[in-house]
Amino acid sequence: MTTWTGLARFPLRIAQLSDLHFGGPLSLAEEQMDAILERVRTVDPDVVVLAGDLTTAGYEWEYEQAARWIEQIEFPKVIIPGNHDARNVGYVHFERLFGEPYSRFRNAFDPERAERMQATGFTIAGLDSSEPDVNEGRIGRDRYPWIAEQFDEPNDIRILAVHHHLVPIPATGRERNIVLDAGDLLLTLTTLDVDVVLCGHKHVPYFWGLNGMLICNSGTAGTHRVRASTPPSWNELHIDASTIKVFVHYLDGRRELSVIFSRKTRALTRESFFVTREFLASNPLLAV
Repeated sequence: MTTWTGLARFPLRIAQLSDLHFGGPLSLAEEQMDAILERVRTVDPDVVVLAGDLTTAGYEWEYEQAARWIEQIEFPKVIIPGNHDARNVGYVHFERLFGEPYSRFRNAFDPERAERMQATGFTIAGLDSSEPDVNEGRIGRDRYPWIAEQFDEPNDIRILAVHHHLVPIPATGRERNIVLDAGDLLLTLTTLDVDVVLCGHKHVPYFWGLNGMLICNSGTAGTHRVRASTPPSWNELHIDASTIKVFVHYLDGRRELSVIFSRKTRALTRESFFVTREFLASNPLLAV
């Protein structure tokens, strides 16, 4: 667990990046990844959440590329693995490069398989949803009590980070890799009054309001393995006393306000952003 001293700054700023996929044939060029670093620095986030799939196939040299890039992020970080990171026994390299605080892979659930970052005013808990050499995700009932323990401060903003998506994402094709126990996990999270869930995996940014909880899926930040025309992207969250605003940063430098979520009414206002515009354009009967 990483514990901060003092009060969280408001608005709380979070940079959410996932699916970097270092080492792949469609990985972004080095100068493009450097440009993403500069934009993250411009946001000046309180924390950077790296929500899995740092590598393409879990190979050592891919991990070393990822680690060199991640080391340049000067802000506090929560790092969790994804399904690609668990390929080819890649979890060995994950543990070696990111150290014991980020150890995830155990045969049975262990508190070291998760990460928690806490300051006065908010808590971020990160969980590994991957299993070696399969694309599906799973959390497991034995880990629900641990989740409850992490969110024990009554007035905290409660944020969970997990690689696999919990709710299907539009414009991503056939659904086949969702968290296997997503229903039970969602019930657990809503019972615990979790405010935000940060996910990746599908390479498309999208946002759902579900039972008073905001679910933020980030696109791919590091590869051209995209769906339709959706460009590589990452998310920026602003959380204050009344609202949560999510902006999507695209590879070409655009920054779009995508959703506004009321912390009072728990209502989500969806702005027009790239994915919704493209999807509606391909389905004219849905246009209003």
